Formats: sequence, C-alpha cells, structure tokens
Amino acid sequence: MHVTVEVAGDDTHEVEVDGDATYADLLEPLGLSPHAVSVLVDDRTVPTDQPVESDRVTVVRLIKGG
Repeated sequence: MHVTVEVAGDDTHEVEVDGDATYADLLEPLGLSPHAVSVLVDDRTVPTDQPVESDRVTVVRLIKGG
C-alpha cells in the first residue's frame, strides 16, 4: 500500500507498507516514535495500533514542556 505522510512543519514522504500495516508502521521509516507524535486522518486522531485505512495521513509532533 502506498501512503503519503505529511509531517506538519516538515516534509511530505511517500511510504510503501504491507496491506496489514498499522499507522505506527508508517512512522518507523521516518524515524518517528508513536509516543512522540499524533497521527491524523481527515483531521481526526487515529490510534497508531490501528490498521492503515487511508492513503494520506498527517503526523503532528507533540510538544512537551512545562
């Protein structure tokens, strides 16, 4: 499956994954941790352990601080 991954504030990447891939699998080739980002499909957050059901996703890095 071919998926376009837009990293907010950064580049857009074309990622090829197996048909049974999860959203976390999309992050691995980009060097991103599922614990440090939110994955959005149609502007809605999806769990990273959910199977990929969209050919276009947006990844937003989470900001930590206090």
